[in-house]
Amino acid sequence: MLMKSIAAGLAGTALLATVAFAQSPPAATDKAPTAATTTTTSASGEWRASKMAGLKIYNEANENIGSINDLLMDKSGNIKIAVIGVGGFLGMGEHLVAVPYEKLKFANEAIAYTGTGTNPGARPATTTTTGAATGTDNRPAATATSSSSKWYPDHAVFNASKDELKNMPEFKYSE
Repeated sequence: MLMKSIAAGLAGTALLATVAFAQSPPAATDKAPTAATTTTTSASGEWRASKMAGLKIYNEANENIGSINDLLMDKSGNIKIAVIGVGGFLGMGEHLVAVPYEKLKFANEAIAYTGTGTNPGARPATTTTTGAATGTDNRPAATATSSSSKWYPDHAVFNASKDELKNMPEFKYSE
């Protein structure tokens, strides 16, 4: 019985090996490979969309009011809506709301922690600003700073309180 099992295993291995050897390499063509054409070779000053999910959102009083869960865009690729997660703990009980993307203001500098107690999530005040972003431009400033080189903003600012966001209609993805 053992010999039959060994023979069957060897036969199976031989069959799999012949399939691998039977494949031929792709035929060489006379055409040169076409490279994808791009308008720029450098994307300095741009943000990675994959880094925007989870970005913290603060209000004008520097209170953490939620984080970006998703960005929704139109068919031409322009971002129209930011889905913000408010409240909850570790994703449980989180309330999703949709806000117009142009209402978010982005800041490259961290928010100053002005409390007297210890806060493990706070950043040192030596490299911070007040967090109140100015203007409605959603793109980073043209000047290069250490935080703008990380391909995403430090945080977003939205003019609402956490309670106001929780009272907004809940966003649901339609199936």
